[in-house]
Formats: sequence, structure tokens, C-alpha cells
Amino acid sequence: MLDRARDLGELDHRTFRNDEFWREIPGWRDVTPQEFGNHLWQSKHSIRKLDQVQSVLGSRICPTFIDDIAAGLKIAPMNIRITPYVFSLIDWDNPADDPLRKQFLPIASQMLPDHPYYMADSLYEDVDSPVPMLTHRYPDKVLFLPLTTCPVYCSYCTRSRIIGGSTETVDKDTYGPNPANWEPAFEYLRNHPQVEDVVISGGDAFNLTPRYIRLIGEALLEIPHIRRLRYATKGVAILPMKILTDNEWMDAFLDIHRRGRKMGKQVVIHTHFSSPREITQYSMDAARRFFDEGVVVRNQAVLQEGVNNSIEDMVLLTRQLAYMNIRPYYVYVHDMVPGCEHLRTTLWEAVQLEKSVRGTTAGFNTPTFVCDAPGGGGKRHVASYEYYDRENGISVWSSPNVKPGELFLYFDPVHRLSRDAQERWGNGDSRLAMVHEAIRRSNYEISDMARTKIAERLEGGAARSGEKR
Repeated sequence: MLDRARDLGELDHRTFRNDEFWREIPGWRDVTPQEFGNHLWQSKHSIRKLDQVQSVLGSRICPTFIDDIAAGLKIAPMNIRITPYVFSLIDWDNPADDPLRKQFLPIASQMLPDHPYYMADSLYEDVDSPVPMLTHRYPDKVLFLPLTTCPVYCSYCTRSRIIGGSTETVDKDTYGPNPANWEPAFEYLRNHPQVEDVVISGGDAFNLTPRYIRLIGEALLEIPHIRRLRYATKGVAILPMKILTDNEWMDAFLDIHRRGRKMGKQVVIHTHFSSPREITQYSMDAARRFFDEGVVVRNQAVLQEGVNNSIEDMVLLTRQLAYMNIRPYYVYVHDMVPGCEHLRTTLWEAVQLEKSVRGTTAGFNTPTFVCDAPGGGGKRHVASYEYYDRENGISVWSSPNVKPGELFLYFDPVHRLSRDAQERWGNGDSRLAMVHEAIRRSNYEISDMARTKIAERLEGGAARSGEKR
């Protein structure tokens, strides 16, 4: 049986890329391992503009692909910012199909019109915000957003409405870290004893200075009823060098981690690997540094077309994370935010993928596949819908302990449906009729107020369907 496992590649998750892969980029051919492995060099040489893409790649990229990127940036809701680490891992011999390029560098030829019912704030984070920078949806947990900058900008970002600076299609109210603006959030938490869990996100916690890592951590740990802090950062995946060489940042985080531990409180890292292609020996070394210090690291991936929606990639990702002592926590069905229709999958794919992943490794290292129900319903297991019309791509959800008596709707990408279904979606009246029929078939009793909320969301989508982005 063991020999058969080897034949099937079931030990591939133990092999990590460890070559000088960045030398394949013409502009970085002479960069030493010491330079490339330093977080300051990585930050200084991050790709922020299209002319940098041309400059470092030289003849490795054709002019037509550059034109495709340029056209994509004109309609994408996110600017570009890519670390050399990630940029070097892209297969520049076939960038159109590369899973890392798809996540960080949009091309117009692959982008699609937004779904008629997309929402810029699909998860209602702004709606469920009692004070600025804080979202309080679940009874004992809040989301704290102390900044809106990141070391990379993901094309599929759920917060593209505020993160990454204004683009040609989106005006954004971005903000950097400012302690003077955080006090209302801290005061709210002091006055709400039911809250025990705080996610510190943004933006990205990697972009908080050591001083701010300590300031936030100390302020929250001093609140008696706060028991769990999660510093959220994609940095472990896209800038592992910071963990390995930015000792000031690590010392600040570890100080908060140790202080919390002495108080009987959890301080952990939540990170964000979505593709096995993101994982190298740098990843393993960074994860090991956290592990050696007793820090729990959990991973939250986003399910994306052409990135990780194959059984092989998802199983490999899950096993590699577990091997690095990073706990596979969630795989999210892609949120219904603008500029991402080409990356979304159907709900059915998520259900089938979880079935295939479950049983390939220990249960505690198996991620839960969830749909973060649009409209603020919160995270729901992908198979826990009240009703799913696969033909028309409409799923109906309830969230009894988050927003009792309400229903929430998630929609599969229209281009993945049958031709007949696509035609129905192209007509406003038939579109509404399909949605209301799905709600009826769910047999879920909802209040008149809940029906009004659904109608408002649908009417908002109908109004947006005529927009040009």
C-alpha cells in the first residue's frame, strides 16, 4: 500500500521548491540568495506598475500580453502590487494559464461582466459596522480593520471597495494605520462583554509596524473578556522573508503572543495560501519559525477557477499546509464582488471538491468549505443551503444564529450555466421570477421585513446590471 501511495504521488506534499527560481527573471538574474531572501529587498522591488513588468521580464513577455494586462488594469477594481517572490514563481512561458498570475495580475481577455447581483460590499461588512473599522456580526467575534494596505494586492479581494488605492473604475477611501482612529473600536469592545474574539485584518497585519503590532495587541489583551486575537496576513504566503529576516516585527508579534499566553489567551496567525504554486522552502522555513515559538497558524483559501478548483491541487495544498504545521481552516466559495466573475466557481464544484478532499488526510487537517452568505449571513457550510437550483445557479441560505428569520442568496456565475439558463438571466423579469421561485421552494418561513431586505438587494442588483465598468 505504501508503494502504491508513492506511485500516486501521495508524498509529493513533502517536497518544496528550493532552487534560485528568481534568476529565470531577466531583471533579477544577478540577485543573490541573500538579497532575494531579505524582506527589505522584496518590498523595495515589488511590482507596482506595468512598466516594471516589462522592465524585469524583458524579452520573456510578448507585447500582446502586456497590452492584455494594460487593458485588464483599466477595468479591474484593484491596482497591482506583487512581491518579487510571487512574481518569480509565475510561469512566464505560459502566464495566461498560471494560477499565480491569475490571482495577482488581471488580463482583459479573461475578465467577464459582473454578475447582475454582485455587491461591492458583498458580506455587508460596512452595514454590520457599529463604529468605524469594526464589523460585529457574530455574537462573540468582531473584525477589526486598522488599515487598508497590503504587501500584495489580490485580484479577487473581497474588500476591493477600500483596499489598494483608487483605480480607473473605483474611487476608494483607503487609510493607513493611525492609533487616534482606533480608540472608538477599542471603546466599543470594552463596552461589549460578549465579545471574546478579535480578528485584526485590513489590509494586512504585515503592514503594521512593530509599534502598532504591540499597541493593538496590548490594548486588546487588556480588555478582560477578550480571549482570542487573530492577526490576519497573507504575508506568510507571499512574503515569507519577513518572518525570516524582519526580527523587529517578529519580536513584536511574539511579545504579544507570549503576553497573551501568560494571561491564558490565544494569539494566533491567520494566513492565506490558495495555490500549491505559492509554496516553497521559504514557506516551510517561515512556518517552522512560528511553530518553534508555539504559534498556531491557520490557513484560509479562496476557491478560484483555474487556480485551485481541481481535486489534485486542493488535496496537494491541504497536505502541504498540514506538513508545514499550518492548519487548513477554511476554503471560501468566491465572494460576489466586482471584477472577479472569471474567477468564481459554482457552488456545486465546492460541494464536490470538499467530498473529494475529505478523507485524504486527518479530519483536523481538513478544511471546511464555506459560502460567506452575501448580505451578512456569515459563513455557512457549502452543503447547508436551504435550497439549491443548480440549473439556474441560485442557492438560498439561512443563518439562524447570526440573523434569524432572514434568507440570503448566492448565485453561480452565469457563464457556467446552460445556454437556456443564461438566456433567462439576460431578462430582468425572468431573473426575478427564478429567484422568487427558489425562495418559495426553500420552504423557509421569513418575516415581511426579511422579504423587504431581499427585494432591496435584488432591486439594487437590477439597477447595477445596466452599469458599465
